[in-house]
Amino acid sequence: MPDMNDLMRSDFFYELPQELIAQTPTEPRNFSRMMCLDRITGEVTHDRFYNLCDHLRKGDLLVLNDSRVIPARIYGEREDTHSFIEFLLLEQKENMVWELICRPGKKAKVGTRFVFGEGLLKAEIIEVKDDGNRIARFECEKGNIYSALDEIGQMPLPPYITEKLSDKERYQTVYSRELGSAAAPTAGLHFTKQQLEDIKQMGVGIAYVTLHIGLGTFRPVKEERVADHKMHYEHYELPQTTADMINHTKASGGRVIAVGTTSCRTLESVAQKVGKGEDIPADEGSTGIFIYPGYEFKLIDGLITNFHLPESTLIMLVSAFAGYENTMRAYEIAVKERYRFFSFGDSMIIL
Repeated sequence: MPDMNDLMRSDFFYELPQELIAQTPTEPRNFSRMMCLDRITGEVTHDRFYNLCDHLRKGDLLVLNDSRVIPARIYGEREDTHSFIEFLLLEQKENMVWELICRPGKKAKVGTRFVFGEGLLKAEIIEVKDDGNRIARFECEKGNIYSALDEIGQMPLPPYITEKLSDKERYQTVYSRELGSAAAPTAGLHFTKQQLEDIKQMGVGIAYVTLHIGLGTFRPVKEERVADHKMHYEHYELPQTTADMINHTKASGGRVIAVGTTSCRTLESVAQKVGKGEDIPADEGSTGIFIYPGYEFKLIDGLITNFHLPESTLIMLVSAFAGYENTMRAYEIAVKERYRFFSFGDSMIIL
């Protein structure tokens, strides 16, 4: 076991055969496999996601991230030369002003204009940032950029997914409602509406937070020492109804189970602001919390997540919660048992 005070990026490496990276989602959603990991004993068992209720207890609370992915990848042409351009919208700065990544970047100098969807959207580059990102001002035929993106935009699938998605909704959770993410909170992709109803019927609470996921979630850890990595910041909101449900669950002896690393990071970010055992308040802000082994969890009692990239901040978070040795052993088993990995892959529940 590595020294927790001097963890290296390579401590989180594992061998993953390329063919285990899921290219398409499981149908139906909740038929994916589910590894069950006991974080106290390290015991691993195997199930299916549709049996999730068997692992929950009356009085538990599931906390889900209701952020919705923007179909933010658009293809168009330069207005004067008609040469190809691709935009990936990252963050809305003003009503019609966005920060974005574009390729090929050399075509996108300040003042250059582009056309998308046969004129449905037009854009002019107004700034080139130090990191190479662009700021563009859009004009929209319909006045609403989101409706235009719905019509002509593609889902910003991660780079390791090379197959085209036939149904955009399969990269959204069934409970998504707050537009703003550049990637899906993938741990929630396994739920069906009926399953959420079944969970409620057994006396398990369902609560929502919002954390808008930026592309930084795919940014590799480049520093050798884990502690030197700087996380990207993301906007979150924890509403009063969710705070009340968390506080009631804790007071009643139930377990708070985060669905996904984004829900986990939101809950732990808010919990850091109050003393241990104090009630959780409603809160809104930005978080750059970096959770890796050695972190002391202040709120969550369980985690539902997918299988993450080697050397990523996400596997580091899982290792912090489940224990380093438990996690790396579970990943070895997952490879051996040929689980499906990453965004469209299988599930893991850690209790």
